[in-house]
Amino acid sequence: MIVHNLGKENSILNQFISEIRDSQVQKDAMRFRRNIERIGEVLGYELSKELTYNPAMVKTPLGVKEMNLNRDSLVICSILRAGLPLHQGLLNYFDTAENGFISAFRKHEGNSDNFEVIVKYFAAPSLEGKILVLTDPMLATGRTLENVLLTLKDHGTPTAIHIISVIGSQQGIEYLDNIFPGHTHLWIAAIDQELNSRGYIVPGIGDAGDLAFGEKL
Repeated sequence: MIVHNLGKENSILNQFISEIRDSQVQKDAMRFRRNIERIGEVLGYELSKELTYNPAMVKTPLGVKEMNLNRDSLVICSILRAGLPLHQGLLNYFDTAENGFISAFRKHEGNSDNFEVIVKYFAAPSLEGKILVLTDPMLATGRTLENVLLTLKDHGTPTAIHIISVIGSQQGIEYLDNIFPGHTHLWIAAIDQELNSRGYIVPGIGDAGDLAFGEKL
């Protein structure tokens, strides 16, 4: 897997990351969602550099200009519900992309630290011959994306896979490296080194879905 860790570079992206990490700023759910959306825009822009471009003639009021334009067919598939703001950030740049949504959540037995990932809902177009963009804000253990990949296998073979994440753990990235094809690209805004006993990223941000949309039962 080809990892693009954009958090290692000095850019405005680090300001957005610092705000979604800050426990005081997190209290503003609208600001949290908007920052995730802006992170999606930055990651989407960087991803766009890996796409295929062909020359096209663009007619202006005063003449004609040749420009290199992207003609790839993209399918953006996001994990509900935490992936929705990130999904919107990508759509802001890839406005002709098709869309897919999948629900995947952790199920803990009692108060145990052990969990399984449950996939209950999936809706997406065919992936055959298209570029698949998977979005999951928090790449913790990697097991959620593993289950998503298994679910997608019956919907066609994409020509390329790009994963978009906000914050990931080193352990989760290494796990996915053994699951996804070697030419898969991971675009990520920050990488943390630790997971706690329940599989959450430390220091991370907490539960991205709860912070964006409110606590669940």
